[in-house]
Amino acid sequence: MYCYTCDSDERHRPLTADEKTWLKGKTGRGKVDEFHMCEAEGCRNVRSGYNKHPFDPVIRVPLP
Repeated sequence: MYCYTCDSDERHRPLTADEKTWLKGKTGRGKVDEFHMCEAEGCRNVRSGYNKHPFDPVIRVPLP
């Protein structure tokens, strides 16, 4: 998937249960199953399957 922050195609993975809970609290959304996190080192940018830049400013999943 394309990463808006990295400006390149990078590997992304679905969010874990804890990351989904965090993102729900951060965004106020009731459902966040469509979001993925960029796995590039130091990035952790969140995007959905259809929208490469869903948040402005970008949201990055914090390190565990």
